[in-house]
Amino acid sequence: MRTDNSFLGDKIALRFSMIPKKKTLKVIDAYAGRGTIWKNIQKKYAGKIEIVKIDKEQKDEGFMFIGDNVKFLSSLPLHKYDVIDLDAYGVPYRQLKTVFESKFKGMVFVTFIQSYQGRLPNEFLEDIGYTKKMIDKCPSLFSKKGQMKLEQWLAIHGIRKIIIRKASRKSYLGFQIQ
Repeated sequence: MRTDNSFLGDKIALRFSMIPKKKTLKVIDAYAGRGTIWKNIQKKYAGKIEIVKIDKEQKDEGFMFIGDNVKFLSSLPLHKYDVIDLDAYGVPYRQLKTVFESKFKGMVFVTFIQSYQGRLPNEFLEDIGYTKKMIDKCPSLFSKKGQMKLEQWLAIHGIRKIIIRKASRKSYLGFQIQ
């Protein structure tokens, strides 16, 4: 069952401890929903936070980009932002891939959720060395230990330090892309 912002305190604490302290912080919230996480951070943050909100449907007041966040991430000038937040249900592989391909430099926050037998995206598995033939033969075998595989994939992209908070099957990650 999907629950918006379960473990909200963990999500806020992770972000607040890692975001740069600036007069104006520019954030892309690619799974904005009702904006709960960043509204709570704004209450404690000393500066101003400008947020570009993206979601599949209008859930919050004010302006939001409505639609496929991968398309928006591909078309926005990501280099003008300090933070990209990918608080997804599941594995935001395509979104992360788009962020890395854009050469974005800044903080990234990711929610990674893998159900007990949940499949990882084939393209993601191929990126870390599994062949299509291997995956097709026994897909569930290669979807085990998803967070470990995500950490491998991030290492391939130069990420060496990741802060992780875990709650049940949910992992909340924060890291800096240099």
